[in-house]
Amino acid sequence: MNPIAFQLGPFSIRWYAICIVTGMILAIWLAMREAPRKGLTSDDILDFILIAFPVAIVGARLYYVVFNWDYYAKNPGEILAIWQGGIAIYGALLAGALCLLLFSYRRQLNTYDFLDIAAPGVMLAQAIGRWGNFVNQEAYGRAIKSLNYLPDFIQKQMYIDGSYRVPTFLYESLWNLLGFIIIMSLRHRPKLLRRGEVAWFYFIWYGCGRFVIEGMRTDSLMLGSLRVSQWLSIILVVVGVAMSVYGRQNGEQPFYQEK
Repeated sequence: MNPIAFQLGPFSIRWYAICIVTGMILAIWLAMREAPRKGLTSDDILDFILIAFPVAIVGARLYYVVFNWDYYAKNPGEILAIWQGGIAIYGALLAGALCLLLFSYRRQLNTYDFLDIAAPGVMLAQAIGRWGNFVNQEAYGRAIKSLNYLPDFIQKQMYIDGSYRVPTFLYESLWNLLGFIIIMSLRHRPKLLRRGEVAWFYFIWYGCGRFVIEGMRTDSLMLGSLRVSQWLSIILVVVGVAMSVYGRQNGEQPFYQEK
């Protein structure tokens, strides 16, 4: 599958970029729909995105380059070649979270509300973005005999270096899509969730799924007995559980209240 979707004069538009931008647009749209319910405006969302999106891309690339420094030290000219793939979602999440904390503080907005607004869209964007990995033939697992349970176009694209590969990109995409459907179905049920728990659900759901799926991949950096992303997944789950328990013990108000 050609990673270049089409040409605009001298510019090559890649499927990888289309997947990322599509996910971002849908995430913004979802956040703008939810914002008025939490006392925020569309301008708050757009102003945040204008700052957070480029910062998140830099964070995602920086994370990837740092943990693959042996390669980039020998090929410094490729450090900025983000169009070839090679961004790490955890780098984007860390950079985006820092932006969110600073932005909500400067605007005097409730950080939990902002996280709750953003989390479902982030989950959907990740589900879409993983298909950029599919086109670039990256983020896959070990060699296996066949993928005959999948559509032909996926089988062909996952035939890499003479073998079919475990399509971990697909597993993570479907896991995130399922999480998105669940949280969108539950978040407006009166008194079910507390403020912040949409975000904590994302932390727990994504962390659990990523921990398992990351263990299937063959391109991950190890740190002791686990991969770096697995350690970060554990942290994400622990933070999500701890914050949810803390909020309920301290009487955090419901996420959604009928008016």
